[in-house]
Amino acid sequence: MNPATDNPPPTGPGTPSDLPGPLAFQLVLLRRMADHEPARVEDALRQLRVTRAQMREANRRWQARMHNPRARAGLQPYRALLGTPETVTTRRIGDLTCEALTWPVPLWPDLRFEVLTAPGGGVWNAWLVRAPGAPAPELRTTADLVPWSCTVDEVARAFPPARPMEGSAPTRWRLAITAPEPDGTRQDVVAEFTWGLYQRQA
Repeated sequence: MNPATDNPPPTGPGTPSDLPGPLAFQLVLLRRMADHEPARVEDALRQLRVTRAQMREANRRWQARMHNPRARAGLQPYRALLGTPETVTTRRIGDLTCEALTWPVPLWPDLRFEVLTAPGGGVWNAWLVRAPGAPAPELRTTADLVPWSCTVDEVARAFPPARPMEGSAPTRWRLAITAPEPDGTRQDVVAEFTWGLYQRQA
């Protein structure tokens, strides 16, 4: 048992019900990633000074919020936890004009959480992207596919043509790519992502 993460959640300030919104949202991100990268998630929980029980509770509350038929949909759940976005930009996708809103994520300072909204306020996409001006990793071979180091868009650009595949959950993506191994041999790979961040090869 890991005492840093397996203890029962404490009472009083810092319990899941009153964690700061941005911290609670990071726990939501980590809960989905724990299935693929449990050791990295354990390290992140220690860094955040929270328990696995708090992570599970934060995720439970998020899921309840997202699936509550009486709650407002669209951006409201994200704004409720993350507050005012760092940036709001207009983006054209085909004939449609949409808005992209981003928030910082302290666990990954070189990334931003981006929500892409459709006309009318619905959410088209929500995932982690590279922060403007932050250096992207150099992806040349399969050895460069390191968990939590790159985003969906970066892998797709590095190894074209990438073929999107259905993920196992709404927050998960998969890309079928052909990438060289370090010895130059080309390898067919299915790269798996959670919230837009690379997790593992399937």
